[in-house]
Amino acid sequence: MPDLSWSPGSDKNALPLCAMLFPSLFNNIIILTALTIVALLCILSKKLTPAAALAAIVVGWLIFAGAGYVGELQLFTFFVLSVLATRHGRALKGKAHGEQRDAFQVFANGGVAAILAVFAMIDYNHTELYTLMIAGSLAAALADTLSSELGMVYGKRTFNILTFKKEEKGLDGVISIEGTLIGAAGAFIIAMIYMWNRSLWIITVAGVGGNIIDSILGATLERKGIMGNNAVNFLNTLTGALMALLLY
Repeated sequence: MPDLSWSPGSDKNALPLCAMLFPSLFNNIIILTALTIVALLCILSKKLTPAAALAAIVVGWLIFAGAGYVGELQLFTFFVLSVLATRHGRALKGKAHGEQRDAFQVFANGGVAAILAVFAMIDYNHTELYTLMIAGSLAAALADTLSSELGMVYGKRTFNILTFKKEEKGLDGVISIEGTLIGAAGAFIIAMIYMWNRSLWIITVAGVGGNIIDSILGATLERKGIMGNNAVNFLNTLTGALMALLLY
């Protein structure tokens, strides 16, 4: 029988299609069970709607199938740090930061990574490149979340990313030095989890770049009502993935 276990970058040419899509029954049972438990807890704690919880399970499984346990650890790190950052200093942020996330918000942050994971399963000769792009997208997602959530708490001087004029915290396109550095630290954490050769700086730069694009879109298209927050977040993660590709 062929060995159905694999890791990103391994040679899958000798494996049948079922082995590429389903690395091993045991691993899939572990991941799906863990994802289901976390999703149920998020529903009970009102962090996710039922539809969002289902979307999170699908996204989580696809990332595991395409990027293995390393990709899943990156996703889990993004989730945990995002929840902690959202809860931290909640009194300063207002009630909006405690609202349930819906399925569109889940896809906005994890959709690019999930799509790339599907490509990693199909185009297995370039799995390493796709997993690098997955890391870049999740680094951008975490950088954006940490910089916006914690920047509102620790940012001393907030200003418009385009005009550099002082503006109120929480407005679209408004950043702070402290928030930007915290976001860069988040991208670096994802890079440390991935950490293949020169990829450390590639993923960190990709995450910071995606976060900058997010702020620029927020200061322009989102403020004018042309684009919603979910679309901006999706383009943020897409930018992180594409920057990882260009820097590869």
